[in-house]
Amino acid sequence: MEEIRTQSIHPDIRKLLSFATSVEKVEEEYDLYIHSTERKLYGFTAGDELVGCIGVEFLDEGECEIKHVAVMPKHRGKGIGHKMIDHIGHCTRITAETDRNAVLFYKKRGFEIMSLGEKYPGVERFRCVLEKL
Repeated sequence: MEEIRTQSIHPDIRKLLSFATSVEKVEEEYDLYIHSTERKLYGFTAGDELVGCIGVEFLDEGECEIKHVAVMPKHRGKGIGHKMIDHIGHCTRITAETDRNAVLFYKKRGFEIMSLGEKYPGVERFRCVLEKL
């Protein structure tokens, strides 16, 4: 995996980020990765094809929060998402907030899942936490 730092957003990154956030917010989120010292966006390639990305915000004392994780549809189910999480292994506590669709993904990776209730009208959100020794 490599950190993505280009000023202009590559079409594949745009597509991947649109899976993890609304299409309307892709530019804003990408801009945060480029200009924030706490956030990093990493790309995962298979051969010469960009197939996944993970965005992480590094917080205090070994804690980090996954802001975005996405894999191209034809590459899902191959463990790429879990490999990307493993890449941020130097964090002792990894958190994420997600919807019901991604809860199983985090649960399979060992995250503890807690409901945050209906954070948005009609949408239940979940806090996922992985404590690492």
